[in-house]
Amino acid sequence: MTPAPLRGFPDREFEQRTRAAQSLMAEAGLSALVLTTEPEVRYYTGFLTRFWESPTRPWFVILPVDRAPIAVIPSIGAHLMGRTWIKDIRTWQAPDYGDDGIGLLAEALREVTPAGGQIGIADQMESHVRMPLSDLKTLEERLETRVLTSDRCITRHLRIIKSDAEIDKIRFAARIAGRAFDRISEIAQIGVPLSGVFRSFQVLCLDEGADWVPYLAGAADQDGYGDVISPATDKVLVKGDVLMLDTGLVWDGYFCDFDRNYSVGPPSAAVQSAHSQLIDAAAAGCEAAKPGAVISDLFHAMNAVINPDGQLMEAGRLGHGLGMQLTEWPSIIAVDHTPLVPGMVLTLEPSVKLPSGKIMVHEENIVIREGGAEYLSAPQDRQIRTL
Repeated sequence: MTPAPLRGFPDREFEQRTRAAQSLMAEAGLSALVLTTEPEVRYYTGFLTRFWESPTRPWFVILPVDRAPIAVIPSIGAHLMGRTWIKDIRTWQAPDYGDDGIGLLAEALREVTPAGGQIGIADQMESHVRMPLSDLKTLEERLETRVLTSDRCITRHLRIIKSDAEIDKIRFAARIAGRAFDRISEIAQIGVPLSGVFRSFQVLCLDEGADWVPYLAGAADQDGYGDVISPATDKVLVKGDVLMLDTGLVWDGYFCDFDRNYSVGPPSAAVQSAHSQLIDAAAAGCEAAKPGAVISDLFHAMNAVINPDGQLMEAGRLGHGLGMQLTEWPSIIAVDHTPLVPGMVLTLEPSVKLPSGKIMVHEENIVIREGGAEYLSAPQDRQIRTL
């Protein structure tokens, strides 16, 4: 078994991310960024906790244009934040029904930004502001002449390119999932409920080394399935079913995200043909994934295999970015012209419609290198796996 990468990152990686953001902030005329979501905060600080599952407490980090980040957080998180590279940690006892950190946040922002300064906050697709609307309005009032404005997608831009250490974590997560997929025959047989397969597969992922399994979707039905986002039912597996499991497990804060299809008993000719087509489409996407190409090139390469008549897929996209979140920018769609550069981690996710009217989907994880794409998940054979 491949040794696990080191957990966490050296301080210099966070310092480099911060300096890169500050350079872009200076170009954009921003005095600071306000970070409110888990991936934003973790990207610059290394603050990794599942306590974000609670909606009660807000967490804030300020990234000034000319100094180290400042954490403005509930006191319950002070000890853990103190184990990161962040030195300036300001806390309040949360929850506070009268002022849940907004006064402290505004005070810190007034301290590190000039009057009339612009303060960036995430405002584009795949982002949100994690505080109540009333608190956001109060913050704007307390900033006086300072203005909350767009963050110009600075953090999104930086997160698209992964460091080697980040890529190692994603690859390691994919290997964990790959080993779990290889053990499916231990848990999935005729007569086993799909809900049981779901539960047991998560156990396999944990047994193989996952930290947790935040995402698992799938399906099982005759000659394909209806969708790829449904929770499990108690329907038992029967001969002729196509079983699909799509997992996003986490290791040290980084996701893998890919699926595998299985035929319960010998596959029909239509199912085998669809599976082979999916593998060929993913391979075409991987072949097209080279520096100098753009995201839409991958879409058209895969779509040419799964839809030779030129029609666009109903699913909308054929893959996406991957990293600290299950899905990240960009989306592999026909109108996305983001250039491919080394260090981008993507999923390739073609889907096909079978004569039955049902669908099948296949997904792999890749990273862009100087010479082309490298698989992070072990690519699936054209022959569908059989249970």
